[in-house]
Amino acid sequence: MRVETTVVLTALLAASAAFASSRAPRDQPAVDAFETMSRSFERIAAEVSPSVVQIFTSGYGLGPQHGEVLTKQEGTASGIVVDAGGLIVTNAHVVSGVGRITVQLAPPADPAHPGRPLLRAARPKLEAKVVGVDTVTDLALLRVAADDLPALRLADSDKLRQGQLVLAFGSPLGLGNTVTMGVVSAVTRQLGPDETLAYIQTDAPINPGNSGGPLVDSNGEVVGLNTMILTQSGGSEGVGLAIPSNTVRSVVEQLRRHGHVHRGVIGVQVQTVTPTMVTALGLPHRYGVIVADVDPNGPAAKAGLQIGDVVLSANLRPVENVRQFSSSLYRIAVDATVDLEVQRGEELLTIRASVIERPDDPSRFLEMVRPETNLVPQLDLLGIDLDPSLVEALRTLRNSTGVLVAAMSTQAAPPGDRFQPGDVIHAVNGVSVDSLSELKRAVKDMKDGDPIVVQIERDGVFRYVAFEID
Repeated sequence: MRVETTVVLTALLAASAAFASSRAPRDQPAVDAFETMSRSFERIAAEVSPSVVQIFTSGYGLGPQHGEVLTKQEGTASGIVVDAGGLIVTNAHVVSGVGRITVQLAPPADPAHPGRPLLRAARPKLEAKVVGVDTVTDLALLRVAADDLPALRLADSDKLRQGQLVLAFGSPLGLGNTVTMGVVSAVTRQLGPDETLAYIQTDAPINPGNSGGPLVDSNGEVVGLNTMILTQSGGSEGVGLAIPSNTVRSVVEQLRRHGHVHRGVIGVQVQTVTPTMVTALGLPHRYGVIVADVDPNGPAAKAGLQIGDVVLSANLRPVENVRQFSSSLYRIAVDATVDLEVQRGEELLTIRASVIERPDDPSRFLEMVRPETNLVPQLDLLGIDLDPSLVEALRTLRNSTGVLVAAMSTQAAPPGDRFQPGDVIHAVNGVSVDSLSELKRAVKDMKDGDPIVVQIERDGVFRYVAFEID
């Protein structure tokens, strides 16, 4: 089934003209066009809905109304069947830190009424296992024990255009099997100038619970995965964001093969060139990324890249901003090389640098913890005992004993104020702690207002974190 966007738009315009005036005579061609448009949406919904699942999560955490009391927390979201063998993609934030994940498949269609589900024939919930999680793109891949599931096709999101009609599917506010309509408001919406991920912005109504559901085009193909909304009220205000399908495709394939995503880096920090930089630094180009820092031990430094250089292209692909720079590196295999076109003063250079794998995201340790056993409520964190495999994963670790901070509770102070995932705790008030049980003993009698100094190791550097228990 293929319904071209131009046909739908023509139908919308014709229908609007037909109903512009209540006194106008019946315009049968316009009414027929309106019916055609309506039937096309019905067909898309009937085709897509069986591939959209409802996801239920449960676990334990520190609720905002319960202080240090550990409470059971439940949530609901959406997912997309991407493989008939039981693979489902959703958002990483949906499944991160939860204890149990179940999936409700869409009910079968009513043979007597195509497009209508048999509500009384609801399928049982299936236990889901996490295949892999990528917190950078906020994507997760799940697997359920099921065969012959209807999988959706991922479209080429690079072909998406502003103003194009789209439908959003999911379970807003827990209401399963819901569809809404809107347009593509923007095709590459970045939340910050140096964000590496660009979203599809849509005004199709998206609410909590839509996370992980598909945004589809007029062909019924997935152009994006609904991820978040920008809102002041907590509900949909017409600013929804979806992860582009090309990003979803790349991440899903790597999660399927490896359980994690390989990302290439060359050991630099870059920023998008701004008009202010162009004027103040006398740059010859108004685009590109400027090198703000170079890891002295990284591939870029060895290749000769310097602070202040402006990268204009990578392997002949133009680089206009940070997102394009990062995307160019992600396309290159680890241990391969990248040719960078670099502007240094008035000189145009070509620098070839090796691409290495980015160190793993600390949030990968979330799947190793359970709040019932790993929570340290006095510090608002979940900790893990260091073992040889973790020591190997934390490549810059200087002390092989201690407690790894895997995650923070909802009551935790901002990461910059105290702890952040990936920190390793070595001592409390001058007393060494070599395990989670020792850490719990060291803080178990502390109460609100008690001073505490925690020695941590972060990125290979020791530091003290001092605060009062609250």
